[in-house]
Amino acid sequence: MGQYFTNDDNVKSSPHEISVTLYDKKYTFISDNGVFSKNEIDDGSISLLKILFMQPLGGRILDVGCGYGTIGLILKHFFPNSEIEMVDVNRRALSLAQENARRMNLTVKIYESDILNNVDGEFDNIVTNPPIRAGKKVVYAIFAQAYAHLKKLGALYFVIRKDQGAPSAQKEVISLFGNCELLKRDKGYYIYRAIKSE
Repeated sequence: MGQYFTNDDNVKSSPHEISVTLYDKKYTFISDNGVFSKNEIDDGSISLLKILFMQPLGGRILDVGCGYGTIGLILKHFFPNSEIEMVDVNRRALSLAQENARRMNLTVKIYESDILNNVDGEFDNIVTNPPIRAGKKVVYAIFAQAYAHLKKLGALYFVIRKDQGAPSAQKEVISLFGNCELLKRDKGYYIYRAIKSE
């Protein structure tokens, strides 16, 4: 069976709609087999979004591992003046994200990138619900490459379950950024923010 963080054209397509309501606004997405959290919007993304809504986000924002578009597209709706870029390695997920952006009438930039290897420039904010099943090496590479692509005083926001290595992930980010603040614990999910000071 194909993994959501890879490309497997043999996974049979079965597109379907899924929805989530946040602050009285209903968001509907097209999902499919072979992508992360194909049957419902995952709790980690929802927990991260609730925190992001309370942050002073703006400028250029990158969503790493965007899947079918949950975080990036909802952020674009919530922060319409921001410039959103969304990347993933899974081409089916990217196609879905592009379709969801079209259906929601949102203008964002969506493209393929293995981690941030195809990303150019610097960002004010980088957000991610990292692909834990891809392994610690990939997740930590996201953190390191995010640091390299953040502007000075730019922020990285990420969510990770405690039982999937939240404490060690926090230590890794502290080694890169010099800081990593736990913003909230929510149903086993830990939401962190790290600020690039230099």
